[in-house]
Amino acid sequence: MDTYVSVLFIIGALAVVLLIGMLKNRAEWIINLALRGISGMLGIYFLNFFLAGRVPGIEIGYNLITFLTSAILGFPGVAMLFGINFYLIL
Repeated sequence: MDTYVSVLFIIGALAVVLLIGMLKNRAEWIINLALRGISGMLGIYFLNFFLAGRVPGIEIGYNLITFLTSAILGFPGVAMLFGINFYLIL
């Protein structure tokens, strides 16, 4: 039980340090997040356009979830969305 508390304490301390660093460069962080989200949505658009004729039903929708996934995870998040969708149509 004590090891779980110490692990949670370490994770909490790391989260506080990251939060302080994030608040220090808040404007840069928000702009970076928005640009990654927009570029991810553009990537989804072009991949939908490219794959529409080749793999029917693989299209990813444009919504807040896909925007946040591409903004937070970047290109691997977009690849993950297409991978999950490809898995569901198998």
